[in-house]
Amino acid sequence: MTQFLALPGVYKVLFLYIEPVSTILPAFLVWFTPGADWFHHELIPSSDPASLPLDGRTTMAIWQLGNCYFLLSLLSSFVFRAVRDALPDNPSAQERILGASFFAMAVADATHIAASFIGLPATLKYSPGLWNATTHGNISFVVLLLSFRIAWFLGIGRQRYYFRQAGSKKSVKSL
Repeated sequence: MTQFLALPGVYKVLFLYIEPVSTILPAFLVWFTPGADWFHHELIPSSDPASLPLDGRTTMAIWQLGNCYFLLSLLSSFVFRAVRDALPDNPSAQERILGASFFAMAVADATHIAASFIGLPATLKYSPGLWNATTHGNISFVVLLLSFRIAWFLGIGRQRYYFRQAGSKKSVKSL
């Protein structure tokens, strides 16, 4: 197998396998079963029965959200593997491309967490024990992903190639 020096160990497992599966799953849940009605109801934990059916605009928005999840899955699956396979002996180039992708994804993570948290009713915001799997996926799991992206940028648990440590002979290059 081709080396992926810029994405070692836990980063490789998380960003090449776990994240793509975790983003393609909601897309399929929305598009096929249980469907947009179910997903819409799950966005905010509630013991109330789902109000069915959704109007056309809401269904379309949920399907488009599913498409965004699908896009994230494709990007992390195919683009990251293409970087690994096309640049096996160039960890600096691997890291530069991953860094650009991770920066964009980190911004999206932060805004996704904020939007999900702000959208929760006051009674649920600070009660994660009352959250359902969808809410934990939108907040807790995305916090985990963001934390690992930040750790990757900090060089925790990996060697840096393009984004050098402060004080090294070469200066830190920016995106």
